[in-house]
Amino acid sequence: MEILIKLSQFLLSLSLLIILHELGHFIPAKLFKTRVEKFYLFFDIKFSLFKKKIGETVYGIGWLPLGGYVKIAGMVDESMDTDQLASEPKPWEFRSKPAWQRLIIMLGGVFVNFVLAFIIYIGMTYAYGDLYVSNKDMKHGVWVQSDLMKEVGLKNGDRIASVDGKEFEHFNDVSYAVLMGHTLEVDRRGERITIDLPTDFLGQLSSSAKSGPLFGLRVPFVVNGFAENSPNEANLKVMDRIISINGMPTPFADVVMDQLTINKGRTVAAVVERDGSEVATNLVINEEGKLAVSFPPVLPISNHEKLGYYKIVQEKYSLLEAIPVGLVKGKEKVLGYLDQLKKMIKPETGAYKGVGGFKAIYDIFPQYWSWEVFWNITAMLSIMLGVMNLLPIPALDGGHVVFLLYEIISGRKPSDKFLENAQMVGFFILIALLLFANGNDIYKAIFVK
Repeated sequence: MEILIKLSQFLLSLSLLIILHELGHFIPAKLFKTRVEKFYLFFDIKFSLFKKKIGETVYGIGWLPLGGYVKIAGMVDESMDTDQLASEPKPWEFRSKPAWQRLIIMLGGVFVNFVLAFIIYIGMTYAYGDLYVSNKDMKHGVWVQSDLMKEVGLKNGDRIASVDGKEFEHFNDVSYAVLMGHTLEVDRRGERITIDLPTDFLGQLSSSAKSGPLFGLRVPFVVNGFAENSPNEANLKVMDRIISINGMPTPFADVVMDQLTINKGRTVAAVVERDGSEVATNLVINEEGKLAVSFPPVLPISNHEKLGYYKIVQEKYSLLEAIPVGLVKGKEKVLGYLDQLKKMIKPETGAYKGVGGFKAIYDIFPQYWSWEVFWNITAMLSIMLGVMNLLPIPALDGGHVVFLLYEIISGRKPSDKFLENAQMVGFFILIALLLFANGNDIYKAIFVK
């Protein structure tokens, strides 16, 4: 069931983005009286799952979910259908339209992608508001979960005061800043310490041994369930909070895990909080330093505030207030993605190792249904699609835009033959990028453990 939920979110998000992107081309083409021969979700190589002709356009769904397209008459595109170019241009063909109209048609897709992302961020701001922990109030510091972060010197209980000299109001924003940053300043029990991140930090994170969250809130260890035949099922109950082991206070999960490692293979005395009371019990720790219980941080963030761990800040916005806040969020996401691209084109950062294909996109969707998570991911994917389509590669919208800008500035239109050759070169570049991204997914699945 979890796989079905994950797959449904992936396909729904992908389909929504493709249809709206192609509508961005379709609508201005129609406004400028340009014939659109096909409008397809997914690719229909050899056959279609569904198709229906309405007016002059065939609408359909292909079987290959690698994207979608609109086929505009008189345009050199990914279909490489050049037969129509052999005849004289018709008034309703793309090539007969003024350059400024063709430019608007080509920019329509990415325009829709960016508008969609900003609308989603505005809508999410209005619907959900902001719920966050102030980074300045992180009195207990962070729980370091990445081996690489431990190697560079970050410790449990450190509060990350700034990244590259910039301070952050929301703790949620710190993790991404660290990914893109170079130098951290941490507060360690009142002492300020500087931590320099390695140049290939992102590249090292791509290995499975160092993947996963960098750090998170220091949360209590709360029992959520038991493994089969768990020796602790008689001593513990679901929602028990472990508060000490062998007389050592264990207010946080990371402290509990340290004590489990120290006492692996032993039975130890412990105290748990159960229904508001402290209960003495024994814990059986296996040879791997585990309790054979499940521990996700299941407590709602509001419960952490009740327990005295964090002060939760909740902000609600009216629709008018949500507009500027959502626009700022969208702008920050766009700039953040551009920063990622800059890292990827620098070999020394190793960021290219983290490039993924369709499996990587599929993996970011959760195994549970959450509209908040779904829309957040969809907005980010829309930005990524918009930015990637603006790259000056001939087979992408950005490549067509470059040639159209050249035509507008110089007054000279590139020949159809040149556009055909450029489209072919761009097609091979895209195939290479597609193979590289999805090859990364396959390599990690087979060889990286």
